Amino acid sequence: MPRLFIACMMMLMFCGAAEAAVELALEGHPPVTINEVYHRNGVVFLAIEDVLPPLGLSGQWDSVDHVYRIKSPRGVAVISPGSQFMRHGDLFRPLNNPPRFMDGRLRVDASFISLQLPALVGGSIYFRDLNPGTVAEQPDSSPIDRLFAFLLQKDKPVDAPVLRGIAIDPGHGGQDPGSMASDGLKEKDVTLDVALRLEKQLKMHLGIPVYLTRNSDYTVQEAKRLAAVNQPDVDALVLLHAQGSFSDASRGTTLFVRSAGQQPAGTPAGQAGDSMRLARHLAASLKRAGIRVNGIERAPLLPLGRGDLPSVLVELGYLSNPSDLALLRDDVSREKLAEALFLGLQQFADENREVEG
Repeated sequence: MPRLFIACMMMLMFCGAAEAAVELALEGHPPVTINEVYHRNGVVFLAIEDVLPPLGLSGQWDSVDHVYRIKSPRGVAVISPGSQFMRHGDLFRPLNNPPRFMDGRLRVDASFISLQLPALVGGSIYFRDLNPGTVAEQPDSSPIDRLFAFLLQKDKPVDAPVLRGIAIDPGHGGQDPGSMASDGLKEKDVTLDVALRLEKQLKMHLGIPVYLTRNSDYTVQEAKRLAAVNQPDVDALVLLHAQGSFSDASRGTTLFVRSAGQQPAGTPAGQAGDSMRLARHLAASLKRAGIRVNGIERAPLLPLGRGDLPSVLVELGYLSNPSDLALLRDDVSREKLAEALFLGLQQFADENREVEG
């Protein structure tokens, strides 16, 4: 009896500790199990180096061009960390989620396997998540998103200053470089440098607290990025990123605010428009500084959450465009970007002060 009990306990422990895994194969071939599976906000990510061999494909990271080339019977395809496209010959195929570096390996999501790779292998691909329960919620109801929704619904005292404090999130960091230029410049370095410059401007001229999600080059887990936003005096959130494209013609700054569907139920109309008003002030200030602005877009972006805190994601430019790259690499131009963002925040505060007055 004791032996039976111990055996049962061991089986329970084994089942409880089961790791995420997927099966992958060309149609008609025996499946291969991949155990190194990452789940991020309801999305399955696999290392590209693990995915290709079971499908009869191969690939290699190009440390000069900072792209990953996939060799297939139907030609070479190219992907890049942070890019929303896969280039296959003359075609640019949009990706649901850009490739990301996680723990030092370039990883692609499950939709990349099911939607993009069949065109390279010339047939169907069998893909099965053996532990779908580990991704219980859809992205719009994931724990991270619910936490953002909680943190971004702020109660502000009536007599409080317009801007008591600001949170700045310089994208990527550590093992996640983000987009990379052909000369090696990394998005994570650009966003951090501009964030530190913006922090200095805010402290010098407004004298208010500034909370950075990171102040150096280290990896920040998404949940930890919320710590800065969770400060009780934070009244605005600015997220800084830079883009990359397979076409060097794409250029300019683009600003994003959360879509209407990401507003919590019952949000007053005035609060619902605060993010857009902040984005318009930032865009106008960037234009006055001589920086090309493509416009303001609404997008269901998880980093912007679902709350009522004025939040704007700023794509500072394209590392793949020569003009933007020169701007993002230059110290004087970075200072100009930071100053323009500061002035936009200041004008947003001044407008709110006039309305409240």
